[in-house]
Amino acid sequence: MTHVAFMRHGPTAWNGAKRLQGRADIELTPRTREFLKARRIPHEFDGWRVLCSPLMRCRETAELLGLPHEIEPRLIEMSWGDFEGRTMADLRGELGAALAENEARGLDFHPPNGESPRMVFARVRPLLAEIAKDGRDTLCVTHRGVFRSVYAHARAWDMKDDPPDKLDLYAMHVFRLDATGEPAIVDLNLALKRRWRKS
Repeated sequence: MTHVAFMRHGPTAWNGAKRLQGRADIELTPRTREFLKARRIPHEFDGWRVLCSPLMRCRETAELLGLPHEIEPRLIEMSWGDFEGRTMADLRGELGAALAENEARGLDFHPPNGESPRMVFARVRPLLAEIAKDGRDTLCVTHRGVFRSVYAHARAWDMKDDPPDKLDLYAMHVFRLDATGEPAIVDLNLALKRRWRKS
C-alpha cells in the first residue's frame, strides 16, 4: 500500500493580509524562513520522494526544510481567477448575495476565470493514480486548495459547511492510496519538528 502526505508552504505576506494568492508567485516572509530553517519533517518521512508545486513559496519551503524535490505542475494552487489578490471580506462587501450564492456551492464554488475545488481534485487525481502505480511513498509540498480538495474527496465532505476534522493547514496530513490512487485518511495534523543543534 502506498502513502501520500500533503504539506502546505509556509506563510507569506499575502497569507498574513488574507489576500487570495492563487497562482501569484509570492515569496515567504523573513520570519517564515527563520522558522523553517529551525524545523525538519518527522523521521517517519525520511526516504520519501518529495514532489513540489512550481510556485516559489513551496519551493522555498522544501529547500529550507532540506528536502530534495521534483517539481510537479499539477500541485500548483487553485486558480482564483478574477479574485486573485483580493480578500474575501472585500469581495463579500462588493458582491454581496452573488458571492454568498457562489460560496454556498461548496465543491463547485467557482471564482470567475478560476477553478472550483472539484476541478482541482480532477487535476490532482491522475497524479495520485501515478503515485499509487509507482509504489513510492510521496510527500507533496503544495497549497491549501490542493490539500483541501484531496481531503474533501477522502472524507466525502461537500465543503458546504465546516470540515469534519479540525485541520492545521501548516501541518502534514497522510493518506493511504489503493491501487487506483483512491485516497483514505491515515493521520492528520502532524507537526514539523524542531531541529536539534549541538551547543
